Amino acid sequence: MENWTNAKLCDVANLILGAILFFSPWIFGFGAGSASANAYVAGLAIAILAIAALAAFAVWEEWLNLVVGFWTLVSPWVLGFQGTTAMTVHVVIGAAVAILAAIELWIMSQNPPRLTTHS
Repeated sequence: MENWTNAKLCDVANLILGAILFFSPWIFGFGAGSASANAYVAGLAIAILAIAALAAFAVWEEWLNLVVGFWTLVSPWVLGFQGTTAMTVHVVIGAAVAILAAIELWIMSQNPPRLTTHS
């Protein structure tokens, strides 16, 4: 039960991080462009994956979260907005999402979900 609770806390944290990233262009005043567009798309993807994990857990969701977290982490260099506030926001949130996904994958590897309900 404790591992389930830890996994759900990671999903709630990812939902919050996705929302922060989505609203970061308004919160931190990013200009229009690739940084804002990436924040909207990546933030929405993180939030949707977190909601999916909270509704019905699936292993693929954690792997997708890891990929989106890594993308968010490296996107300032790929899209060319390094050296800005947008870069800092993307790197911090991307690293946090990737770490949370890795923690959930590790929790699952230690305690694989049961496919049957034996008493």
